Amino acid sequence: MPEFVKSLAQAERLQAEADALEAIRATNTVRVPGFIDLEIKSGISHLRLEYLELRPLQRSAAIALGESLAALHGYTQAEYGWQQDNFIGSMPQFNSPLSSWPLFYAQRRLLPQLKWAVSNGLGKQAYEQGIFLTENCEVFFSGSSHPQPSLLHGDLWAGNAGQLNETTPVIFDPASYYGDRAADIAMSELFGGFPEVFYTSYRHAWPLPPEYSLRRQLYNLYHVLNHFNLFGSSYLGQAKRLLAELSSELKG
Repeated sequence: MPEFVKSLAQAERLQAEADALEAIRATNTVRVPGFIDLEIKSGISHLRLEYLELRPLQRSAAIALGESLAALHGYTQAEYGWQQDNFIGSMPQFNSPLSSWPLFYAQRRLLPQLKWAVSNGLGKQAYEQGIFLTENCEVFFSGSSHPQPSLLHGDLWAGNAGQLNETTPVIFDPASYYGDRAADIAMSELFGGFPEVFYTSYRHAWPLPPEYSLRRQLYNLYHVLNHFNLFGSSYLGQAKRLLAELSSELKG
């Protein structure tokens, strides 16, 4: 069987990817590359996966992906989080379970990124706006039921999706955990690239709540901060705009 091999010095990053792929595969909802093995040679770890000849996502497969992603999100557990910490890109992602989604999102997602960001030059005002958000995250969920802990891909941008054929979508490079399913949809919209029929198909299978348009910005703040921490100043302006807009929304 043809293989695709990823090699890194950090075995834990590759193990986390393998665990997430296996968790998604076990749901039988959406195709992922099959796991073969993880081995270490001369201090370098090698993740061996099934090789798939992928093409960019087109209409029919995008429709199928919308349906399949909604089915994946139907897999739930009692708490938000994951069985161990993992990674978003090369940055640590903390997953110790909590029963409150706003608390989990504030403490496990936004707060670590904010602390790294201020060390990387985010600026005092933007950092204080971020802390204000973490302390008042519950407001974004007041007046409505909290989302259930759904199994997420976790890093669902267009570069992590493709198709095998006209009707078989594939997702890969996950950063999975159990959280609000809207976080996956928000990430898919952050950088664009998904056909509109993907969103229509998803919403037909499982409509998003009316509050999604506001929460989308909150969820994408995490990824923008992460990109700032990974790639530097090209994301600084976007991070500051989101922090200002969201803190202003909280203050009314």
